[in-house]
Amino acid sequence: MSVAGERHITTSSDGSTTIWVPGLDEHYHSIHGARTESLHVFIDAGLKATAAQSVRILEVGLGTALNAQLTFETAKELGVEVQYHAIEKFPITPEEATDLGEAGMQEALPFLLATPNIPLQLGDSSFTLFVEDLRTFTAEQGTYDLIYFDAFAPSAQPELWSDAVFENMYKLLAKGGILTTYCAKGVVKRSMKAAGFEVEALPGPPRKREMTRAWKR
Repeated sequence: MSVAGERHITTSSDGSTTIWVPGLDEHYHSIHGARTESLHVFIDAGLKATAAQSVRILEVGLGTALNAQLTFETAKELGVEVQYHAIEKFPITPEEATDLGEAGMQEALPFLLATPNIPLQLGDSSFTLFVEDLRTFTAEQGTYDLIYFDAFAPSAQPELWSDAVFENMYKLLAKGGILTTYCAKGVVKRSMKAAGFEVEALPGPPRKREMTRAWKR
C-alpha cells in the first residue's frame, strides 16, 4: 500500500525492479530481491499452498503489481483460475507505469493501468483494483481463499497492522483460507491470534529469518 508523495524506481539485488518511498524510507519490496521475495512469500507460501483449482485472492497493497503479475503467470502454469482483488489507496500513476514498463515490468502494466472497480478479464480469471483505504474496505464474509498482506512495515504504517484490521481479514477469509505476509513481528502475530488465526512462522526470503502464514481453520 503506497502513500502519496515522491517515489523512485530502483533495482533490487536480484535484478528485479522495486520502488523507494523517501517519505517513509520504505521500499515496495525487499532490496535483497523483489521478485525473489514475492515468489517466496506470496506464491510459494500462498498460492501454491491453497491446492484449489479456483482461488479468490485479496491483495493488500498492489504496489508495482509484481505479486499480481507472478500470480497470474503461476496460475496459468498450474491451470488455476483466479479472481484477484487488490486494494491500493495511492496507485501508481500512468506516467510511473510507463517508467516501470521501460524498467522491465511490461507484464505488470495491465494491472497497473486497470480501471478501478472494473474487472479486467484474463481468460477465465479476472483482476479488479479497488482504490480505497484498507481500514474501510468491506466485502461479504468468507469472500476470499487467500490474502496477500503486503502493506508497508508496521514501523512505517502501524495503523494497517491493527487488531481491527486483522479481525476484518479473518472475517473476509473463507474457512481453510490463508493470509500470508513477509512480516514476522511478535505484535503482528499476537493481533492475528487474537482475531482467531492459527499462526505459523516459516523461513523468510533472503536476508530475512522468518515470515508469517496464518490460517482460518
